[in-house]
Amino acid sequence: MVVLGILFNLAYTNGILPFSLNAKQIVSVPVPNSMSDFLGQFTLPDFSVLSNFEVWKIAIVIAIVASLETLLCVEATDKLDPDKRVTPTNRELKAQGLGNIVSGLIGGLPVTQVIVRSSANINFGGRTKLSAILHGLFLLISAIFIASLLNLIPLASLAAILLMVGYKLAKPSLFKEMYKLGWEQFIPFTATVVAIIATDLLKGITVGILFGIFYTLRHSYRNSHYVKDIVSDEQGKTVHHLVLAQEVSFFNKASLLNTFESIPANSKVIIDCTNSKSIAYDVIEIIKDFELNAKTKSIEVEKINFKP
Repeated sequence: MVVLGILFNLAYTNGILPFSLNAKQIVSVPVPNSMSDFLGQFTLPDFSVLSNFEVWKIAIVIAIVASLETLLCVEATDKLDPDKRVTPTNRELKAQGLGNIVSGLIGGLPVTQVIVRSSANINFGGRTKLSAILHGLFLLISAIFIASLLNLIPLASLAAILLMVGYKLAKPSLFKEMYKLGWEQFIPFTATVVAIIATDLLKGITVGILFGIFYTLRHSYRNSHYVKDIVSDEQGKTVHHLVLAQEVSFFNKASLLNTFESIPANSKVIIDCTNSKSIAYDVIEIIKDFELNAKTKSIEVEKINFKP
């Protein structure tokens, strides 16, 4: 695809085809005339701007975006890997941070993992770290010796490659698979994809995180407890065996209140806290208040392993 783009660009330039590309539509890298000219492109940082707040703000945004992009690419690369190996994300981010420090000190741009390069290594049979080292070496050689050739590549060719890689990672079958997993998986997934396309990476991921938090809280709200069984005791009272979850937070207050209000008068309630490792103070207050109020409805309350 890159070779085809170069050929079309040459055809446009030589007037063979009645089209043209402006400078912004073509790859543009510095062309060194000699090794000393190439080394002259490296510059030392200007430490005087460290007191500029705008520099820190942009640096933080770049760090967040680059880290998120790397984590997403790591997950995508692990899925493309035929051996299904798992990349240590902490080590990946530390290596990226070290690389960005070195890059900044010699006047370079921030570095991050890119799915195109990773998929290229996988497609060509790369299995070890040597593939990444050789990839960087080839980029260095290309920047030194064939920079003029790289400047013939239309950006549309690179965009087409990204579209192909993106299709492989988010093809229609993936959307069908996410739909089958249920709305709690499908809606955050789709919202994240749409938001990234409509805005940018950072905003899109933020939208996805917000949807994820919503469903997490919703799940926590609905699974704070369950009624194990409803039986009758020797006195003919209906017994409601209420088993609390392992973690009961203040998000579960409303759910517990609804359950307590639905318990009829002249019955018995067993509040089982055996499985609970953490119960929020607000929930403990609700249980105590219910125990006091239950007396007015002739409701007998029994607590198991309740630790206020």
